[in-house]
Amino acid sequence: MNDIRQTPAIEDEAEIFNRLQSRLPELFERVFPDRLHPRSVLIVPSLSLDQEVLSKISGVHHYEERMLCMLQLLRMPRTRIIYVSSQPISECIIDYYLHLLPGVPQHHARKRLTLLSCHDDSDVPLTEKVLDRPRLRERIKEALGDLTLAHMACYNVTPLERQLAAQLGIPIYGCDPALQDYGSKSGSRKLFRDSGLLIADGFEDLADDNDIAEAITELKGRDPGLRRAVIKLNEGFSGEGNAIFRFDESPDAAVSKKWVTDRLQDVTFCAGDMSWQLYESKIGEMGCIVEAYIEGKHKRSPSVQYRVDPSGKLAPVSTHDQILGGGGDQVFLGCRFPADADYRLDIQNNGLLTARMLKDQGVLGHFGIDFVSVRDGSAWRHYAIEINLRKGGTTHPFVMLRFLTDGTYDSDTGLFSTPGGETRFYYATDNLESRHYHGLTPDDLIDIAVRHNIHFNGAVQRGVVFHLIGALSQYGKLGMVCVDKSHEDASHLYHETIAILDREGSQRP
Repeated sequence: MNDIRQTPAIEDEAEIFNRLQSRLPELFERVFPDRLHPRSVLIVPSLSLDQEVLSKISGVHHYEERMLCMLQLLRMPRTRIIYVSSQPISECIIDYYLHLLPGVPQHHARKRLTLLSCHDDSDVPLTEKVLDRPRLRERIKEALGDLTLAHMACYNVTPLERQLAAQLGIPIYGCDPALQDYGSKSGSRKLFRDSGLLIADGFEDLADDNDIAEAITELKGRDPGLRRAVIKLNEGFSGEGNAIFRFDESPDAAVSKKWVTDRLQDVTFCAGDMSWQLYESKIGEMGCIVEAYIEGKHKRSPSVQYRVDPSGKLAPVSTHDQILGGGGDQVFLGCRFPADADYRLDIQNNGLLTARMLKDQGVLGHFGIDFVSVRDGSAWRHYAIEINLRKGGTTHPFVMLRFLTDGTYDSDTGLFSTPGGETRFYYATDNLESRHYHGLTPDDLIDIAVRHNIHFNGAVQRGVVFHLIGALSQYGKLGMVCVDKSHEDASHLYHETIAILDREGSQRP
């Protein structure tokens, strides 16, 4: 993909984008609070990230379905949604989400939903596909109606999304791509350092294997007991851009730069099928950091999410304990909401130091801050790891919980309560994968959920909501959010659902 950000045309588009963004405060104050006010929401769930790294994730093009949780906006009776995807989404999947709408007949909601597809499964960001199809853009514009009452929602905002917004004439409820460096691994470390948060020893703004070797050698010299170091691509995501360097065979406490250089190609990659040759090329494209791997017998990976709304108000919206796996336990597999009571308010308050700096720089919309927390006696030490200026793996489960229950998050307690005052928890995953699930269709999945009484029940506000359903048959993969009254109940529901799916999947002839 060519870097078009340096051309004069993009400078003009940036000015247009800024003017469009100036509409958001009025929309937020006048339209957003009024459930009866007409509005149109364009949802472009493009993963505008490095496509070669993305391709290592099985069924990745179905990740566009994660933002189907926003179909819950159709419960507002005069709201229209235009949802764009690379490939058509099965009507069975759409029906599944519309049935979750509380108090709205499915037929009424479906009339206000426009589904548009590029009919293109190539390894290109969805937004780029839309930009390459002028007639599709015209259909989008026609479906939007009054552009002064429309805005766009995206997974992340890059120059591609900015260009699309400028061409359509609508703002984006998301962060200006001019600020995206704050969400890089190097940018995150600098902001954490400036805001006084604890970070792992390391180096940022590294450009090649020579820089990496020097950084790893220096880290080992500073800490002779260091067992591992982590290399992270600046624009990596979900841990897929990380690699682990081990000192297991070092001849002594100190190592030479040559010793490190000779072993760089033996790193453990967190993304499947990654090679050093490809990884090295990505380092050249986007840069990287190196930092000490944080060890600990009792270690967690919590995160805290914030939102800066168009009026400029900053608020915490959730905390999670992330569930990690893959090489070196670096890859995001799922999450538990809320984070552990021992530290959820600590990370929320710590993160606010950096969140306020991001707000002051003009960041808009949802963003998250990830930590690694290690227990030291009865206390926890929290190392700030990265900033995600996008909707992450913890965003759509929380959005689904909020829409399904009409509940609220209390930042004073870190708990979520329904209108009736009951607390709700969940266990969510994007990476439930099994060979037994291959060949199960969306209809099969829904039938299994209903027969075993695990489908989300609005009357009791507990149960399972599935996502990534389109990846099930071909890849044997899906996601789910298991909502219940406690961490223990949500975890039990999660494991019960896996047992049901395993049993149903393996019983097929």
